[in-house]
Amino acid sequence: MSADFVNLTAENLSNEHLCCIIRSRKFHPGIDAKRQWLSDRLNEGHVFRKLNEKATVFIEYAPLETAWVPITGDNYYYLYCLWISGNHKGKGYGKALMEYCLANAKAQGKSGICMLGAKKQKSWLSDQSFIKKYGFEVVDTTDNGYELLALSFDGTTPKFAQQVKKSEIESKALTIYYDMQCPYIYQNIETIKQYCEMNDIPAAFIQVDTLQKAKELPCVFNNFGVFYQGKFEMVNLLDIAYLKRILKK
Repeated sequence: MSADFVNLTAENLSNEHLCCIIRSRKFHPGIDAKRQWLSDRLNEGHVFRKLNEKATVFIEYAPLETAWVPITGDNYYYLYCLWISGNHKGKGYGKALMEYCLANAKAQGKSGICMLGAKKQKSWLSDQSFIKKYGFEVVDTTDNGYELLALSFDGTTPKFAQQVKKSEIESKALTIYYDMQCPYIYQNIETIKQYCEMNDIPAAFIQVDTLQKAKELPCVFNNFGVFYQGKFEMVNLLDIAYLKRILKK
């Protein structure tokens, strides 16, 4: 398969579309927030590679040391997202992007690649069955069903930060940790805030805006994390229906 891909750079970032939200004709604040987030990451070795057309076909990964996740390890890449949607599925784009990432990791002398997974495939996480075809294995777990998947080139493995295992916080209120990496987050947070305000639901919205905050998070995280009654719920972005189910617990 011959396909034209492009990597985002400081020079082309302002002009290239971001794959996640391409159907919106109106101004979308989440896209600007994502561009700003990326502009601060690209000089850290962060990679956003996409099909060079208006499509949701991309891979996003970064050196684990500067990845905004509470995972520790040396010399790994962390794979945030590999997403192919719509009629672009089944055309070999996922394979091409994954092989690029693998080749990039080996060329950079990396020890391996890791990503967040779960015992049962969850939405907002990359397709684990696809990833496991490349030899990714479970190297760490949490009690609530999340897994750290890794493909090691040299036998070393990363792990979840220790505080992640507990997956608890003191506050009983609805608590959401989020960053601006995903363009959907901006609107999602505003929707949840409005609902909580209208219904007098105590809630805390904690923006993860530094690497240190991300590394010290009390839960697994890909760019979002939800707690209620002190217990970790999920990394999925919330709609109101799902929020109502959580609040009934």
